Amino acid sequence: MTFVDTSAFFAAADRDDRHHEEATSALRDAVERGEELLTHSFVVVETAALLHRRIGQDVAKKFLNDLDLFRVVWVDDHLYRAGAERYAKSGRTGPSLVDCVSFALIRRWRVRSVLAFDRHFEEEGFEGVSKRSPG
Repeated sequence: MTFVDTSAFFAAADRDDRHHEEATSALRDAVERGEELLTHSFVVVETAALLHRRIGQDVAKKFLNDLDLFRVVWVDDHLYRAGAERYAKSGRTGPSLVDCVSFALIRRWRVRSVLAFDRHFEEEGFEGVSKRSPG
């Protein structure tokens, strides 16, 4: 099972993103292997908003239509509180609330790999299937 972050979804959708090839290749390979791809509802909302704002509504709609390829966990009160608690302890340059909820989900589900281009996942100690950007 691989967790997929907003940064990977965005890279896959944006042909101009420096991680585009890596993201599309990793996602394609995982689907071909029949690997379960996991994300959560906060990532879905964050990704759709980011795609809509930066690339356009059609790309955001395509992303939403393709979600049947992923297992989407709907953030409940327990998962939100675990993420919010971690977020409250982070500093100004720390991970976002969405990332903190992701960390809680990854730990709760014992996910083995993460597809992300966000340094906070590496800093949190998760094994990635991608190289991370420095920022």
